[in-house]
Amino acid sequence: MFIKALQSIESIPEGYLIKTESAYVKLVFMTEDIIRFRVSFDHRFQEQSYGLVHTCWADDFDEVLKDERTRSESLKVPYEDEGEDLVFTTSSLRLKLHKSPFYLRLYNQDNQLIYSDLKERAYDQDQLGRLTHYSLFDYQLDHCYGFGEKTGKLDKKGRHMRMAPKDAIGSDPEFGEPLYKHVPFYVRVSEQHLHALGLFYNNSHDAVFDMGNERSGYWDSYCYYQTDGGDLDLFLINGPTLTEVTQRYTFLTGTQAMPTKQSLGYTASTMYYTELDKDCDKEIYRVIRKYRQEQIPIDNFWLASGYTSGEQDNLRYTFNWNRRRFPDPEGFIQKMTEDGINVIPNLKPGVLEHHPYLEYYRQQDAFVKTPDGSQDYIGRWWGGAGRFVDFTSKKGRSAWQELLKKQILTKGIQTIWNDNCEFDGVEDRNAQVSADGCGGTMAGYKPLQANMMAYAGLKAFKEVYPNMRPYLISRAGFAGIQRYAQVWAGDNLTSWRTLKFNIATLVGMGISGMANCGADIGGFAGPAPEAELLLRWIQNGIFQPRFCINSANSDNTVTQPWMYPSMLPYIREAYQLRYHLMPYLYSLMRQSHVDGLPVMRALCAEFPEDLRSYSDEHYTFMFGPALLVANVVEKGASERRLYLPGGSRWFDLSRHFQAYEGGQEISCPVDLKSIPLFLREGAIIPSSHDFKDNATTPVRNLDLLIEGSKDCEFTLYDDDGCTQDYLRGAYSELKISVKAGARMQINFQHQGSYQTRLERMLLKVVSLKRSALYVAVNGEKLPQFLIEDDFKASSQGWFYANEENLIYIKYPALSSDYTVEVSSEKFDLIGMENNG
Repeated sequence: MFIKALQSIESIPEGYLIKTESAYVKLVFMTEDIIRFRVSFDHRFQEQSYGLVHTCWADDFDEVLKDERTRSESLKVPYEDEGEDLVFTTSSLRLKLHKSPFYLRLYNQDNQLIYSDLKERAYDQDQLGRLTHYSLFDYQLDHCYGFGEKTGKLDKKGRHMRMAPKDAIGSDPEFGEPLYKHVPFYVRVSEQHLHALGLFYNNSHDAVFDMGNERSGYWDSYCYYQTDGGDLDLFLINGPTLTEVTQRYTFLTGTQAMPTKQSLGYTASTMYYTELDKDCDKEIYRVIRKYRQEQIPIDNFWLASGYTSGEQDNLRYTFNWNRRRFPDPEGFIQKMTEDGINVIPNLKPGVLEHHPYLEYYRQQDAFVKTPDGSQDYIGRWWGGAGRFVDFTSKKGRSAWQELLKKQILTKGIQTIWNDNCEFDGVEDRNAQVSADGCGGTMAGYKPLQANMMAYAGLKAFKEVYPNMRPYLISRAGFAGIQRYAQVWAGDNLTSWRTLKFNIATLVGMGISGMANCGADIGGFAGPAPEAELLLRWIQNGIFQPRFCINSANSDNTVTQPWMYPSMLPYIREAYQLRYHLMPYLYSLMRQSHVDGLPVMRALCAEFPEDLRSYSDEHYTFMFGPALLVANVVEKGASERRLYLPGGSRWFDLSRHFQAYEGGQEISCPVDLKSIPLFLREGAIIPSSHDFKDNATTPVRNLDLLIEGSKDCEFTLYDDDGCTQDYLRGAYSELKISVKAGARMQINFQHQGSYQTRLERMLLKVVSLKRSALYVAVNGEKLPQFLIEDDFKASSQGWFYANEENLIYIKYPALSSDYTVEVSSEKFDLIGMENNG
């Protein structure tokens, strides 16, 4: 049943109500750049969203999300009736709604067509009740990115993808479908105009995206979104750049939760450590000592679910502590905390028949119900038949929160790890849920259980630790999960292909708002990674916000960074690089929290005018705005081919800043220690060598790598890394801005009340084959050193390292605003330059 023709249009408080012969449509202009176009075949328009944090209408869940949601007035956008079309115009977009056949087109300010429904086949409800939205799609020119968490290449054109989260252990990294998360959002870009447009379907029913895979000779080339129920609740999100689309998408669904510093350090885990017959705590102590002995930093330890196992049957019982394996949980947590390790225990939402808290849950009426609502629903679970906590129920959340506080948080644990939260064992989608008193079924709320599980954990955390910064982790989730939790790509397969395709998966997750993400380094499912694969995976993993080795190897081994002694020197170097870059990474995570920007960025996000950057054939990415990362992802590689985007020069960090023009493909030689990194022209990268074995070390010595041939800026962010005091102004923002020229000006401006521990600044200014004439701080010239040892022994001064092509500048840190001037003006040492 396709919508055929517009019958009437009328104004309503939030916008317009459009009636057709088969469906009603609500048209709402939320902002100049965000348009809601909601098609309802049942005409009910129920507003029940757990995903949105910004609305222009009342919602049944406003009270539940009162601490997160903002409601504003929609724009009043008049329309012009042009006969065949109704035309709505904002400052940046023009929407044309064709009356018959009924379909919409969207134009940008330059009158370029940036989107069109499929004429005569735009909106459909089929004989099964499924809803489909068809759009024009040019397979040759269109590209599409995002879709939450998906396998394969970054550009998903030609793919047929399901949104129906599974416990997808060991999925094929290129073709596996579906995975763990349900995020019905993507960005499309046409090569005709390179104008990015986002499409977000606020609907949590199982769905399909077909991006030009299906063909029919009776229609123009198309793509479609199809969902099993609900409405076609579409949000059109303008760019014009991919980055701006992501920012506006996170305006709707929430930006990334602000992480703790410790969470950005390395995390160790494996199923093995908690599966020993007894004294798992002692084994873990030995493992931590081994990290110290091998000089490999570690901040966090994932406690796999074996700690919850029943002592008689070895089945998983969340919130139970196996006392043979962990005789003194409180003592274990205290000892690990004193050793600088954050313990992160696994939590699962399923409850088996012999779970020690089963009766408690039943008394609290905490479970998902059968379709008739008369009994607890029982489905497949890890270890047998199980019940499932209903996190859309206030009773379910309350029951969970009480156990979480009693058995986990009050024992000193400050991180919540939600696992197996896809609710894949609820096979009957007609099983009933509370939906906070509104009533619903798992068909519509299955992926939202993970969001509300995180929500419940957040509430419990704040009750126990009211001023501490929450750190939550979730394997599953719907749109908006990023505002609660760090996420990861689930139980990935150990293979070289996974290493490569996980890069695209993580970049796509970042486009979809999930900036704090990662994938299990070395692979989770399968045999142990071979030596070279583990090395290359670690060398890539150091750029993932979630930096974690986690395994359940099929050959009775444990993936550990020291398992191949021949690789250990290179692995140590990779870990050191991760920790040295912590000031840069923490600042990027702050930006993600404020603006929604990812850390691992697609080349086309940073270089939207470079047509070639819209393909990902080389599996490279930007680490923030400054570094292009081209990890080695092929076995036995002796060279690495990559594309350097146009619009910038690039400097090879491994070859003394050898310069390349952008817009070309190059090949660089690699060996085992190689992590090909290219510095962008006009870039600033803060780092520190103060980080030795943990991520919470206060920075006293700050290094700044500066390529200042173009004007550039970067804001270095710092706070205490663990509390909520930053919300009350206890943070430090050091804005570093460079004005390029013969007298380069490097300006430092401070903001915020947090007192950093900075004592010394070391600037490393890229200068190819030329020293400086002078360097001055606030107009006072620093002494120049010609001998490097003299420079190192001094408290301030500057030195030019010819081979490195760097001007080193050292001086005591200043708490007030100041300027460093680096002169590269011509100078005549002996007064002969103009002679003769």
